[in-house]
Amino acid sequence: MKRILLTGGPGTGKTTVLQHLKDRGHTCFEEVSRAIILEAQENGIEQLYLTHPEAFNNKLLKGRIQQHLDCETINTDFIFLDRGIPDIIAYNNYINVANSNSAIKATQQYLYDFVFVFPPWKDIYKKDNERYETYEEAVKIYEDLKKTYLNLGYEVLEIPIDTVNERTNYILNIVEYS
Repeated sequence: MKRILLTGGPGTGKTTVLQHLKDRGHTCFEEVSRAIILEAQENGIEQLYLTHPEAFNNKLLKGRIQQHLDCETINTDFIFLDRGIPDIIAYNNYINVANSNSAIKATQQYLYDFVFVFPPWKDIYKKDNERYETYEEAVKIYEDLKKTYLNLGYEVLEIPIDTVNERTNYILNIVEYS
């Protein structure tokens, strides 16, 4: 079983491609942070990530480690994940928050077989209830994500700006023939 990670700045089409992969019958794990953000908002905390980054990161790390472990229980060739553990490091670097030892250790312990990064795409970028960044901030986050994964020794495969179907085919062609 191979863990295939989809990452990139906010609003780049990751979730749409993940849904397309799911529609094609592939096993996919959705982004953990949206559920954490919604839970915090229900408890009156508008941006947990900005106001309590350590609490947010602890919940996020726990959720992403659990997804990684859950992969072991599924009998399939490929599992697609929306964001990974190293994203925590990149986002902390973006907002100048120190990374915890547990997050750093987790990036070394829980690895991914493929890392696909979605580049910024202004034409599809939209803010929503959980996405507060401007497009310019999304570009900077993308740069921090790419740098983080490269620094961790991953080969980072950039998704072309194209239709959802072509982006999905690009990923599948690489993972199925590697």
